[in-house]
Amino acid sequence: MPPRRGTKRTATPVQEEEVHEPKQMKKKEKIVEPDLRGIMTPGVALTFGQGDVGQLGLGEDVMEKTRPAVIPGHNDIVAIAAGGMHNVCLTMSGKVLTFGCNDEGALGRDTSVEGSETTPRLVELDGTVVQVTAGDSHSAALLDDGRVFAWGSFRDSHGGMGLTPRGKESLPIEVLPTVKIVKIASGADHLVMLTDRGRVYTCGCAEQGQLGRIPPRSVDRHSRNALLHVLTPGLVGFKVSRNLVFDDIWAGQYCTLTRDRKTGDIWAFGLNNYHQIGLKDTVPYFQPNLSKTFSNKQWKHISSGQHHTIALDDLGCVYVLGRKEYGRLGLGSNCNDATELTKVESLEKKKIIDVAAGSAQSFAITDSGELYAWGMGSSNQLGTGNEDDVDTPVLIKSKQLEGKNVVRVSGGGQHTIILAQSHPSKEKTTG
Repeated sequence: MPPRRGTKRTATPVQEEEVHEPKQMKKKEKIVEPDLRGIMTPGVALTFGQGDVGQLGLGEDVMEKTRPAVIPGHNDIVAIAAGGMHNVCLTMSGKVLTFGCNDEGALGRDTSVEGSETTPRLVELDGTVVQVTAGDSHSAALLDDGRVFAWGSFRDSHGGMGLTPRGKESLPIEVLPTVKIVKIASGADHLVMLTDRGRVYTCGCAEQGQLGRIPPRSVDRHSRNALLHVLTPGLVGFKVSRNLVFDDIWAGQYCTLTRDRKTGDIWAFGLNNYHQIGLKDTVPYFQPNLSKTFSNKQWKHISSGQHHTIALDDLGCVYVLGRKEYGRLGLGSNCNDATELTKVESLEKKKIIDVAAGSAQSFAITDSGELYAWGMGSSNQLGTGNEDDVDTPVLIKSKQLEGKNVVRVSGGGQHTIILAQSHPSKEKTTG
């Protein structure tokens, strides 16, 4: 008999000395609750772009959508996450829905019935989920009791490397059973976890430095015990004089950023070949470094694609950093690569409530529920109705968006998923 999904199956335990938090930490001290990116009032999910492996959630026969289309039958969605070729949705009742490519187990459920991967179906978990994330071939869920479950597989330059030292996991497996987690974040092929004590754990691919704890000589899977070290969750160390406590985390495709609770400083590690994590040299950073570029503002959300980053501050302003090609920065056709955070001027008069980066795309949502997109459009993942690249933010329109406010957006490999709510109806007045 196979183990019950999402219950007793656990990854290889973390070494005991890594599980215990530093003794200097006072037991009564708590960190600020991080933003899990969910919404209070449920809505519907819409998708657009390529759907050749079911990632649009619209059934076997829908291979492409050039504009946003509603996934029918689900009006209780409160959070979304786009993976490389799959999606994960969270319902108001704390259930998880997945759809798309399941070759590496990223859906976390049985898809042996032909076509069952192309429409949203439930993942079995033994608790209430409060956050979901997705990478290229893996997914993860955070439960309200602090447990984390993941499924699928990480990949590196050699191909699939497994989710745990045992290999890929097609059903949910508890990742860090002895530590309470308050937020998770997925890169393309790594998972980041923030504990209730303000510590950061990572696992997955380490080739670009995105784990922040594996030296360059040990990231290749052919190194001795390499897979065991990278696939077993490990505590990230920060070599500074004081004991850092973090209150938020973000994972880009090939990088990780963390925020110091006390100072608001951003510590970054991972790929920086276009300055996308705000560090000086265009080399991979395998240890956490203070990103002075990001440390002068209060950030609501940070999202990073292959070679660029988009960030939203607490005032509703949008900033970009990194590579310019295909218009992903939104700064116009004559811009250069952005080596410092640069405000997207065309959005300056709008208050933005959410941003996201696809591989080479960017998205922003206004407080009035409008969706703007720019960057590479070759797979229709901008939702403009055509495959043209866009170098400045353009308003996305669709008949199926009429009467709806967009509230969240997530960029996948060749598709995009958004979360929208119906316009609040006006109350009738009586004379």
